[in-house]
Amino acid sequence: MSGSRESSAQAGTGGADDLVGIGFGPSNLALAIAIADHNRRDPGQALQTGFLEQQAAFGWHRGMLLEGATMQVSFLKDLVTMRDPSSPFSFLVYLQQRGRLADFINQKSFFPTRIEFHDYFEWCAAEFAADVAYGQRATEIRPVVVDGRVEAVDVVSRSTTDPADEQVRRTRNLAVGTGLTPRLPEGVELGDHVWHTRDLMFRAPALTDRPHRRFTVVGAGQSAAEAVDYLHRTFPDAEVCAVFSRYGYSPADDSPFANRIFDPDAVDHFFDAPEPVKQDLLDYHGNTNYSVVDGDLIEQLYRTVYQEKVQGRERLRILNTTRLTGVEQGPDGARAMIRSLTTGEEFALESDAVVLATGYRPVDPRPLLGELAAACLTDEQGRLRVDRDHRILTADHVDVGIYLQGGTEHTHGITSSLLSTLAVRSGEICDSLLLRRTARDLRTDFGRGAQVGAAAG
Repeated sequence: MSGSRESSAQAGTGGADDLVGIGFGPSNLALAIAIADHNRRDPGQALQTGFLEQQAAFGWHRGMLLEGATMQVSFLKDLVTMRDPSSPFSFLVYLQQRGRLADFINQKSFFPTRIEFHDYFEWCAAEFAADVAYGQRATEIRPVVVDGRVEAVDVVSRSTTDPADEQVRRTRNLAVGTGLTPRLPEGVELGDHVWHTRDLMFRAPALTDRPHRRFTVVGAGQSAAEAVDYLHRTFPDAEVCAVFSRYGYSPADDSPFANRIFDPDAVDHFFDAPEPVKQDLLDYHGNTNYSVVDGDLIEQLYRTVYQEKVQGRERLRILNTTRLTGVEQGPDGARAMIRSLTTGEEFALESDAVVLATGYRPVDPRPLLGELAAACLTDEQGRLRVDRDHRILTADHVDVGIYLQGGTEHTHGITSSLLSTLAVRSGEICDSLLLRRTARDLRTDFGRGAQVGAAAG
């Protein structure tokens, strides 16, 4: 974001970008690709965009890039294929350019490793290095009001390394893709020995002083099971305790009919459904994504537990039907307080680290939107109302489009925070931007024509 670019933007809304994306994870990366594909096809109608990302470089769940961990979605659900299989940003083109296309095919698998898919994301993101201001955190959204209408917004950002470095970029539309924030048990705070799984690969290798020879992992989902497996393999001298309220890990329902809940058409069905049906669908198909584990990993962990019983040294302990009630942090570890749900017994696990695989929650964009948040419409439950094109419904005087990349499960279904429909969603947002720009241009032309007619009269 150069100074000259900023100055021209401040001169009026005519110099505003078509879109500024806040956050540059997979969602806004997919949107950048969709817009780039459009601009290449129709340069005369190109959209001008820019993105802000607080990380110093592109990164997606780096703390869970565990060796051997595979994706839970097909490689065909990459950033483009479901929208346009001919896009030069497909996973297959990536493989070809990396010289691994034949090798990947010979694996006979639809599921690449998480490390490889992250490399694919980085390969795509490299094409947009000039369009992304890394190390910039959006701090404020200022409405630009012209004749009583919010025609644009100024996006204020500051450098993560130099708070005095403030930049402003004017835009007619926002794409909020700030991702998810960790969900923590009530009363529990993160610390040197209390981690969320998002930080597992950053924290665990650096933990050289381990007086307790024990890790406690809280949670029953895929991340929890992967953390248990990783810690058990990486620290052969340590006990790993898995704490969850269920009797055992539940397998994910990845059967073909159930997987149709992730199809693009399913978003239309969910959006048009009555509110009680929406909730029913979320309840029926929560086992496709939430608190469930890949079946192969469940069997692997069970075999480990059994073999350790045979050998008489049980390092992997499955503490089912239990709940974490608190964590006490100390200088050399953390004490996990556990309660049995069946007997009521309470006990403590002195641990070198307590790992919380307790999931994520979407980030509410309203604090960032500032005074513009008051113009965002909500439903009877206080949730943002979001149109089919992923745009927040706003008061009539707001012309700025605020698009949400996530946090729309209540309106668009279970895929809101997942990769499955990123490609299609990005195309829908790009189409919406083009339609709204055309409508704005028509209104401007009509207004000019009315002024000319009035003058002639």
